[in-house]
Amino acid sequence: MKLLAIALVAAAVFTESAQAHYRFLKVIAGSTTYPEYQYIRKNTNANSPVTSVSSNDLRCNEGGLASAATTDVLTVNAGTVFGFEADIVVSHPGPFNIYMAKAPSTVKTYDGSGANWFRVWDKGATITTNAITFDVTSQRWTFTIPKSLPNGEYLVRIEHIALHGASTFGGAQFYISCAQINVQNGGSGNPSPKVSIPGVYTGNESGILLNIYWPIPTSYTVPGPTKWA
Repeated sequence: MKLLAIALVAAAVFTESAQAHYRFLKVIAGSTTYPEYQYIRKNTNANSPVTSVSSNDLRCNEGGLASAATTDVLTVNAGTVFGFEADIVVSHPGPFNIYMAKAPSTVKTYDGSGANWFRVWDKGATITTNAITFDVTSQRWTFTIPKSLPNGEYLVRIEHIALHGASTFGGAQFYISCAQINVQNGGSGNPSPKVSIPGVYTGNESGILLNIYWPIPTSYTVPGPTKWA
């Protein structure tokens, strides 16, 4: 039985690794889906993931700073349903996070440094006696921008952590995109807790370093700080 389980794990990892990678390249605001990379910083590593949790590329992907100045800024109201669309269905198993960070001045010049990032949304796992499963059928993910969010320019960062090879350190894959927005008609909230990226993860978190195939996890916590609002 144990040998069969190990064989099934190896087959699953191979299959997952062979599947296509993906990019989050469109912004959704209300009922409108905008063109590719109009409001999302274009990356330079095609559809490849970031694997180092200590890399500055963990903020907005490779090339995410270089493309900031040429990326438009979308003005939205606090309370708007906002989100991202990928180029294909995200089929790797793993959780999703969305973080925001207010730019100290203009978002086009903000490199994402400093303890300014706060989490506003996540999507985790479903666990049964037979398996741990994640959303592997969706291509769009949305959340509501909190109405109490103060006005200003922000980076909105989506992150999918693919766990098919996460049984060894550095095996988790981070798929990332950052959108540039200007929030208006907001409130006087105080987003917290705030973290730095990189710095938010060590790579040893139970939600990042684990074997999702065998033995089957009995619990799962999406890595990251407590969600605000």
